[in-house]
Amino acid sequence: MTHEFVDIVKRAALNQQNDLKSVLATVVYLEGSSYRKPGVRMLICEDGAMVGAVSGGCVEKEVKLRAQSVFKENKAKVITYDGRYRLGCEGVLYILIEPFFVSKNFINDFTNVLQKRECFQIVSYFKKEEEVEGDFGSVITFLNTQKYTFNTKFVIETSKGLKVFSQKLQPKNRLLIIGGEHDAVKLCKISSLLGWEVDIVTSIKDPKSIKDFPEANKIVSVTPETIKLQIDTDTAVVLMTHNYVQDLKYLLKIMDFNPFYIGILGSNKRKNQLENDLFHYRDNLNEEMLSRIYSPAGLNIGAVTPEEIALSIVSEILAVIRNKEPFSLRNMEGSIHV
Repeated sequence: MTHEFVDIVKRAALNQQNDLKSVLATVVYLEGSSYRKPGVRMLICEDGAMVGAVSGGCVEKEVKLRAQSVFKENKAKVITYDGRYRLGCEGVLYILIEPFFVSKNFINDFTNVLQKRECFQIVSYFKKEEEVEGDFGSVITFLNTQKYTFNTKFVIETSKGLKVFSQKLQPKNRLLIIGGEHDAVKLCKISSLLGWEVDIVTSIKDPKSIKDFPEANKIVSVTPETIKLQIDTDTAVVLMTHNYVQDLKYLLKIMDFNPFYIGILGSNKRKNQLENDLFHYRDNLNEEMLSRIYSPAGLNIGAVTPEEIALSIVSEILAVIRNKEPFSLRNMEGSIHV
């Protein structure tokens, strides 16, 4: 959800530059089931544009319509959307709609938090009623305890007696792709569509630029010996140099940084060779280190094309992040969101 909120903040800042108001809609409570859960947000712009979504597309038009009073009166409100008879979701959404303003200080602090890959928290205060205006609003808090309100009229001291929805947002998922061939371009594109922060490492003999990877956050062309890695335990790495020696050299360096996922292209025979060579070069290698290596990378979905292979790899990384064992949802009893 962090990447969605980043897009919302960027558009709100642009709106302010163009003297356009913005309104934020947040699902703060849910009775029953719905396509998406509390914490999803959507920005409604004064010119009619929308950024983000609070459902699968059915709710947004009504939220936009009912947000018009917030633009006119500059006062927050809570609305409900009953999807039981229209969406088949068997749920009632409670949506906080509030004026949304981002200050320069907020933008600076928020940018700093994103660059440092820190968590942040958003707390929304509301009444659980079908439709009501009031002194409602949201507060965002960074690790340095700096707090900002989106609705400039909302004062947290007036929040006594209000319901509270609190959400901790994690840094963007980060993917480091080592390789610059056609399949790496496809993996970068699919990962970026999910809002992941994607960095690319390519060969110094065949350097690439942002023109080759327009969705990438950063591109460097180095050798395994000269690379300066910025990897943490929240980073996934995929080795796709198509060169065994290069993959092994990078793998030996990567192991020291404990990424949660290391995907390597190739066959099972190649994987066994890599593991044997790792034991040869690394005395401290253990089962926990090996458990983070996924080779051949990707889920078994019958992938053939570079795009399909990229999809299988991204799906596997997401399953590891969510700690899920993949299977068809039609074989699942009860709620699919646990």
